[in-house]
Amino acid sequence: MKNTQETEGNVHEVIKEYMTRARKAQQVADTYSQEKVDELVTAMAWVIVSNAEEIAQLTQEETGLGRLDHKIVKLQKKVRGCLRDIKHEKTRGIVEVNPKTGITKIAKPVGVVGAITPVTNPEATPVIKSMFAIKGGNAVIVAPHPRGKKCASKICEYMRQTIEKLGAPADLIQCIPEPTVELSKELMRQCDLIAATGGEAMVHSAYSSGKPAYGVGVGNACVIVDETADIKDAAHKIMLGKTFDWATSCSAENSIIVEESIYNKLLEALQSEGGYLANKEEKSALQKTMWTAPKMLNRAIIAQPATKIAEIAGFTIPEDRTFLMVEEQGVGVDYPFSGEKLSVVLTVYKYKGFDNAIALVNKLTGYMGLGHSCGIHSFDDERIDKLALQTKTGRVIVRQPQSYANSGDWCNGMPFSLSIGCGTWGNNASSENTQMKHFLNVTLVARPIEPVIPTDEELFGDYWAKYGK
Repeated sequence: MKNTQETEGNVHEVIKEYMTRARKAQQVADTYSQEKVDELVTAMAWVIVSNAEEIAQLTQEETGLGRLDHKIVKLQKKVRGCLRDIKHEKTRGIVEVNPKTGITKIAKPVGVVGAITPVTNPEATPVIKSMFAIKGGNAVIVAPHPRGKKCASKICEYMRQTIEKLGAPADLIQCIPEPTVELSKELMRQCDLIAATGGEAMVHSAYSSGKPAYGVGVGNACVIVDETADIKDAAHKIMLGKTFDWATSCSAENSIIVEESIYNKLLEALQSEGGYLANKEEKSALQKTMWTAPKMLNRAIIAQPATKIAEIAGFTIPEDRTFLMVEEQGVGVDYPFSGEKLSVVLTVYKYKGFDNAIALVNKLTGYMGLGHSCGIHSFDDERIDKLALQTKTGRVIVRQPQSYANSGDWCNGMPFSLSIGCGTWGNNASSENTQMKHFLNVTLVARPIEPVIPTDEELFGDYWAKYGK
């Protein structure tokens, strides 16, 4: 790919050049059969999976965030999971025929996808968005976060070389090697569809670009643990979710809400899993260290080991501690631990009465993370459904590590994706995980059928019987 540097006044021309190459390549892809796009996507997935260690190492060195071993797992699992989900999906030509309704569905490309990718997940996000794009016969231009540009460029180069070997234009996949905010904004203005994963400001820019966009919302996952839970199992899964890749994921557990009768037992179990319960002085030191302004996290603590965070805050914890815990009562700007932390710091609340637990979930997500997700460790199905019915969240994760399950896992049916929509609650166009269907246009062909015209009795009978005509 041509390494085009941005200079003042030429941002439009820089992106126009990328778009010209992308549109030329996409015209070729538009002729591809289902078999051909399936072959390309499978090859893309394999080249990334087989080079996961190298990509993870580069990501770790460039960003300084997260854990190398977890990044390898993330790449291999999420890419495989995405391929599993879309492998047998029809995305070219006629994809569905319904004789009863007379409707035939025809899938068509959206065109050129502008893929905005974050520094917290710069290794797997470009791959999955590119797989969705190519499977739909589209082209994709990746605009990575500047602190993740080297790994994104390497990933895209691997995929470009792979599809080129199979006879496809390399420019179906492009990456901006020296990304800036202005270049990303211009890409969003010129592309056909935006798939934006990143900070709140970037997602707002996507929705303000004048082009259709799928964005993500702020995470602040909170998890209820009630008295029916398996305490040991819940503690283990909370630890797994909290510490995966040192909490780079917006889905990582931020707060747990624990029923008072099991509160102490769960804290003990969490400490057995590597948790460190901060005392009052240590909590105060953490608060002063973790935020530089209201809702503004100190970059130095994001996705770092617990020992390093404690050291920055001015105290020492045992080397075998993998996450920190702070007890809290309040919610809101005066209680910063109630928000998203992007770090291995877990906020612990106590509750009495399940309705109060739900109310606290709504307060926490209302402060930050509305529409994103919550979870519960419980074996009471009525409570699980009540939580889902009474909260404004796109996902409710049951007895699983939150950061594993939200974006797809082998043990649940959630679509594999690293872009989590939060619906209108989070100012997003969709409350779903961004997936294959979001990268397609669909034409409906309506053939005539025998008329189905209901009688007034069928339509209004129940109403008449109750209220009269």
